Amino acid sequence: PYILLNYQGKIHDVFTIAHEMGHAMHSFYTNHTQPYVYSSYRIFLAEVASTVNEALLMQHMLARTTDRNEKLYLLNQFLEQFRTTVFRQTMFAEFERLIHNEVEQGGALTADWFGQYYLELNNFYYGAETIIDPELRMEWARIPHFYSGFYVYKYATGYAAAITLSQQILNEGRSAQERYLKFLSSGDADYPLNLLRQAGVDMESPQPVVAALDLFSKLLEEMAELTGVDLS
Repeated sequence: PYILLNYQGKIHDVFTIAHEMGHAMHSFYTNHTQPYVYSSYRIFLAEVASTVNEALLMQHMLARTTDRNEKLYLLNQFLEQFRTTVFRQTMFAEFERLIHNEVEQGGALTADWFGQYYLELNNFYYGAETIIDPELRMEWARIPHFYSGFYVYKYATGYAAAITLSQQILNEGRSAQERYLKFLSSGDADYPLNLLRQAGVDMESPQPVVAALDLFSKLLEEMAELTGVDLS
């Protein structure tokens, strides 16, 4: 498969290549292993392979850098990815649930309604310590994913699964690699939860989310130590 993208040599571009290569690997392995009817994969799994690649690249770079500022930059990028993929997408999913509940209860959806509840959710998720501009109440209008029913939560679940898989690959070596390659080759041959379970991730348990949040805490503590910030 070909990966067509813009590339300017920046760190963001390198991670974009890793991300898109994950999708390409997923498609390549499943297309060469499964019959046509099972040669695709569900949207629940689509972002797992791409995020595994990004997580492995990040761990590789963090393990090899000796420059304090570079390490801080990488840690900040990793933490920001966590925030936007896990916390923010979960907030989006909750907003979407509120929208559907309002309709089911016979309520009317207006721009004011959207703005009010979107701003309230941002305040709830990020707290008083974060400056939230009033204009943010209109951000919902530029999120196209809300037009695809209950799409956004899959980013958070996929990220949690990917973090667990990447940690297994780094810590277990060959056995985890073989399970992961089998996952990439499975396409749509079974239900997504079963395929992930065979790869070593049980998404019906809280473990993947807990493991991802544990890594988030570890990265945050490492960044605080480098900057001299007291998290207590």
